[in-house]
Amino acid sequence: MDKKTSRKRLGRSGNSTGAPTKVESKPMNRSLSAAKAAKQDEFYTQYVDIQKEVEAYLEFDPDTFRDTVVYCNCDDPFESNFFKYFAANFNKLGLKKLITTSYDGSPIAGQLTLFPEYDQGNGKRQKPKALAVILDHVKDEDGDGAANVTDVELFLKRNKAARIALKGNDKYPGGDFRSPECVAFLKEADIVVTNPPFSLFREYVAQLMEYGKKFVIIGPKNAITYKEIFPLIKETKLWLGSGFANGNAYFSIPSHASREFADGVYDESTGLVKFRNVGWFTNLDHGRRHERLPLMTMADNLKFSKHKEIKGKAAYNRYENYDAIEVPFTDAIPSDYDGVMGVPISFLDKYNPEQFEIVGTTESNDPDNACRTRVYTSKECRDGYRKLFGKPGVYDLNASGVVGGVKVFKRVLIRHRRPTKGKKK
Repeated sequence: MDKKTSRKRLGRSGNSTGAPTKVESKPMNRSLSAAKAAKQDEFYTQYVDIQKEVEAYLEFDPDTFRDTVVYCNCDDPFESNFFKYFAANFNKLGLKKLITTSYDGSPIAGQLTLFPEYDQGNGKRQKPKALAVILDHVKDEDGDGAANVTDVELFLKRNKAARIALKGNDKYPGGDFRSPECVAFLKEADIVVTNPPFSLFREYVAQLMEYGKKFVIIGPKNAITYKEIFPLIKETKLWLGSGFANGNAYFSIPSHASREFADGVYDESTGLVKFRNVGWFTNLDHGRRHERLPLMTMADNLKFSKHKEIKGKAAYNRYENYDAIEVPFTDAIPSDYDGVMGVPISFLDKYNPEQFEIVGTTESNDPDNACRTRVYTSKECRDGYRKLFGKPGVYDLNASGVVGGVKVFKRVLIRHRRPTKGKKK
């Protein structure tokens, strides 16, 4: 992996473990993709967010992680809160083994160094090489009567055999999740938990699916509509996790990183960066995905909805290019409509597969969608642009659902699941 790619390994976790302080309320939120474009791409997951997400699976099934090999394959043990969480809770979760792999050239942004060979020369650290850290037990090493992350640090300092140098090959450097050594660890693993590189998210998920692994990973919400990801969601092979509190993800950033963010995104008092466009992706079950979404009838929505786009209207808008109605808010889904509905991608945070069926998306990467009723010609796209903007151009009407000649933002097409009526005896 080249230096540019290695900087985008978002799995490296920060050392903040407390709940984030509220960011000052200011307009405009900078997207994660924009931050990456500006090379502000090292965002470290907080311990508290990892803990909250894992506990959602434990509430559904307390034995989710029992007797499993957990693999954190985008995590440097020097700084990863994923490693710290699973090491500290090794016995509580009943893990069989914990494997963590770092990559060649880690900046070691953390305050503490676990291994003495990287803390020599009057505190001047050597450049670390890629490492695999393997734990098959956690016990009381310091004699204080408890087994915790401090005991893990002592164990690793005393036992060099618990860490293995990763060399990589001609194609991938040591620690790259695609390298032969890391793939071998992946084959051994039962559950993968990490924050992978967003720039390689498609490839990363494809690898997990190829080897049939369970996983809990962080990714960009826009990945929902990727042509490689959406079919997995549609076929219930992948879904969203419990999620970040109030839909806001707070990441810490290394000390050397730029603080040039839009107003309201970076909070100097906490050192945290706020993003709304990331989430947890998983194929582990949790209780939230089985909660039924409470809904009003279509008539009640048109009469009582809190949304001006719905309340007082004669009917829901219909797409000009899909056999479906436009539902711009998840809480405005009519309970009694049996046809296809276009809903925001944020619907997937509340998606219950027993209540709804996903039939497609309005994105252009779903060209064979059976609900599509028309494909716009090049002339229609040019005419649409001139009509909207008063100058020559191309308005790609085929890239989305269209209402009143205007493209609607990304939509997932769904319908209600209705119980099959049995035959009368």
